[in-house]
Amino acid sequence: MAAPEERELTAEQTERLLQFQDLTGIESMDQCRHTLEQHNWNIEAAVQDRLNEQEGVPSVFNPPPSRPLQVNTADHRIYSYVVSRPQPRGLLGWGYYLIMLPFRFTYYTLLDIFRFAVRFIRPDPRSRVTDPVGDIVSFIHMFEEKYGRIHPVFYQGTYSQALNDAKRELRFLLVYLHGDDHQDSDEFCRNTLCAPEVITLINTRMLFWACSTNKPEGYRVSQALRENTYPFLAMIMLKDRRMTVVGRLEGLIQPDDLINQLTFIMDANQTYLMSERLEREERNQTQVLRQQQDEAYLASLRADQEKERKKKEERDRKKRKEEEVQLQKLAEERRRQTLQEEKVRKSECLPPEPHPDDPESVKIIFKLPNDSRVERRFHFTQSLTVIHDFLFSLKESPEKFQIEANFPRRVLPCLPTEEWPNPPTLQEAGLSHTEVLFVQDLTDD
Repeated sequence: MAAPEERELTAEQTERLLQFQDLTGIESMDQCRHTLEQHNWNIEAAVQDRLNEQEGVPSVFNPPPSRPLQVNTADHRIYSYVVSRPQPRGLLGWGYYLIMLPFRFTYYTLLDIFRFAVRFIRPDPRSRVTDPVGDIVSFIHMFEEKYGRIHPVFYQGTYSQALNDAKRELRFLLVYLHGDDHQDSDEFCRNTLCAPEVITLINTRMLFWACSTNKPEGYRVSQALRENTYPFLAMIMLKDRRMTVVGRLEGLIQPDDLINQLTFIMDANQTYLMSERLEREERNQTQVLRQQQDEAYLASLRADQEKERKKKEERDRKKRKEEEVQLQKLAEERRRQTLQEEKVRKSECLPPEPHPDDPESVKIIFKLPNDSRVERRFHFTQSLTVIHDFLFSLKESPEKFQIEANFPRRVLPCLPTEEWPNPPTLQEAGLSHTEVLFVQDLTDD
């Protein structure tokens, strides 16, 4: 099947396309157009989405991969704090521990073998994340039913959304993975996580995301963070432009100890957040400056285009005027040439001048508008049209004229009119053997 033809861009879309390419530095014009079309040609949204992609935030049109989650856990400078279970004390304690050790070993070994066999036969359903937000909401409801509503504020969104918000707001993100089957989970949630001073610290200093590892979303995060035991807490922040785990707390930790460890981790990494804030402000200022420069450039460009448009209009106006003058000159030349040809034709068609001794001849003296005089003889039986044709054939005669007689003063009907369809002869017009006729110029009229 042939690919559909691309729709032509409007002038406004072309201008936005060039602005977007200049702001982002993308060389491919097709990629720029594709990105703008995804954002309905909203250049601000397209540029912001492009900047987010460069910073590691997934595009709104590219859903984040299901796994692995993009968090740096390979930093060897991660602060790790593990609380071990208390060792047995006294002879009775050690005796009980040694007696139960084979049973515990056998129980956990058989349990692991059974889980492995089940997963080999039927894949772990937790590996398929279908409703991550539903997993979070379900865990929060379970937590409140079991431990009460007094607890830190849970982030009600996916793990990826929590990472993006922590990155955007430049805040610490505390992740808690809840092991439902672990013996220390209940005590930690009831006595440590719900302690008033812990709640105050978490709510005022960081975002808090939690989920059970029995849920697909919690299991996915567990695979990314790879905890060793429960309860498990991980402190994540933006470090070196990547969301990085900067602290791991594992085991049953007491409220005061938890507050001290979290405070220590935040104090040790606060400089990174401050540096990132300064860099972000600098980038924002640079972006604002660039935007102002672009706006100034566009304003200057529009002004130059407007000047060029006016100049072009003036050039076109002058050109049209010159062309009109030229056409008028050509029309005048053609008219004069046609007039001259008509004069020649009229002159050639004139009847011969009668002999002076001819008794039927009329001697007429014509006074022209330029005060010159012209004399010629005509025959009484000739039409007044002949007089008009004679005068018309003269070079010095005007283009339009009428012939007037003095006694009595009248205009001779030399050309056909409604009153005189057939002009009269000289005799019928009452002309004598010698006449003086006046030529009146009607060209201006």
